[in-house]
Amino acid sequence: MSTEFFEKYKYKLKSQEELVEIIGAFPREKKVIICHGVFDVVHPGHVRHLAYAKTKADILVVTLTQDKHIKKGIYRPHIPEGLRALNLAAFEMVDYVLIDENATPLNILKEIQPDFFAKGFEYASSGLPRATQAEADVVDSYGGQMIFTPGDVVYSSSKFLNLSLPQLQLEKLLLLMQLNDISFDNLRVTILKLSDYHVHVVGDTIVDTYTRTTFIGGQTKTPTFSVLYQGEDNYIGGAGIVAQHLRAAGAKVTFSTILGNDKLKDFVIDGLIKSGVETSLIIDQTRPTSHKNAIISGGYRLLKLDTLDNTPISEEILQKLTNSIQQTPADAVVFSDFRHGIFNRSSVKTLTKAIPAGVFRVADSQVASRWGNITEFKKFDLITPNEREARFALANQDSGVGRLASFLLEDCDCNNLILKLGDKGIFCVAQNEELKTPAFSIDSFANYIVDAVGAGDALLAYSTLTMLATGSLVMAGIIGSMAAACECEIDGNIPIRTQNILAKIDEVEKMIGYKTS
Repeated sequence: MSTEFFEKYKYKLKSQEELVEIIGAFPREKKVIICHGVFDVVHPGHVRHLAYAKTKADILVVTLTQDKHIKKGIYRPHIPEGLRALNLAAFEMVDYVLIDENATPLNILKEIQPDFFAKGFEYASSGLPRATQAEADVVDSYGGQMIFTPGDVVYSSSKFLNLSLPQLQLEKLLLLMQLNDISFDNLRVTILKLSDYHVHVVGDTIVDTYTRTTFIGGQTKTPTFSVLYQGEDNYIGGAGIVAQHLRAAGAKVTFSTILGNDKLKDFVIDGLIKSGVETSLIIDQTRPTSHKNAIISGGYRLLKLDTLDNTPISEEILQKLTNSIQQTPADAVVFSDFRHGIFNRSSVKTLTKAIPAGVFRVADSQVASRWGNITEFKKFDLITPNEREARFALANQDSGVGRLASFLLEDCDCNNLILKLGDKGIFCVAQNEELKTPAFSIDSFANYIVDAVGAGDALLAYSTLTMLATGSLVMAGIIGSMAAACECEIDGNIPIRTQNILAKIDEVEKMIGYKTS
């Protein structure tokens, strides 16, 4: 899709109010017919349906189900509503396209009152389903007529999608940027503004060790793997890498955390000092520095050895953290929760209350395998859980990601949500329904996966700074996703720098076709 495609057909995209003004009240001189559906993939059955409908009226209006109301699968629709609307607008036979903000077309039918409402033959071949009967009742109430298109060709979008999922990463991105008046140069300018802010990170530090081995074989008498030790690499992880990502972006960073009195403490302190992170460290004599050692062979994680203490911090330490939050000037406070002692149901409330008024509040809770819950972080400006954590928190394994995100946004009463979907990218939703795109998805920008560990931390850091710089969830989602992709493409949990993001922006822009060198 190009800018020219968007500009050429967007004139057909109308709001309900605009459409009512254009076609006039029922009964009208020029007959109007409406076809309604999801149209996730426009296929031959749809084309026959639309073509037949156009023969019955002067004006063909196609109304689309909004993304958040689609229940055909957890990750449906694959094509976002804006692009689905443009695809239909490109057909000569289609006069206008309307994205329906309601779950059913009943309100559209009541307000627009088309002369005809067209349904596929399959909806009438064995008696009207309840939903179709409700639509027929509305049409009958004002004197309109239901029309069922011939059933000689019947296709299902779901069957097509089950055969092959559409690859529309760049088209979706370009449309999202166009709808929100964002250019690639806007992204670059934003990256250069990220150093203007001071962020206070509060959370659990983890030392991640990669113990690298070569697989020798298994024992003959016991089910035991035998590996040859090759070496190991240590990385600052958990909330510590979030702080380092922020600092690598140029921001001023203060990091409040708890460490044990051990050798790993020295490793963490030395790494934070070298990266330029200002620290507010608390040494807890009763617990170790959290340590996670992954035994790796041939790129596979054979085993992970954890050394940690998840018991709640003492009241004395909680008070120290509270004082640190209250006394540290910052544009944003980020709670990075791995549920290793700092955050629990009681302490979350205390620490949240300590955040000064007017400070941007962010929370990320990576606790799906332990007793933690992202919904404990109420009224935050941005939360960034992954899909598993969201389903764990809401006890919801069935809803599509759009509805799941909406449920979580409402439960947490937060302003902005970025739901991480792993290799499927992210789904974002904002409380502000006046936005051009209050809900949208962005596919992953990773070209290849070397090590996905830490991608969410990179997204958290860069999304936070972008929200501070622009206030735009769309910009935050794009730049955060690019940071996550950069992290996936390197081995180990290493801070992502602005030059990495700028290179990714250049790469994506060139793929779309705007840059020739």
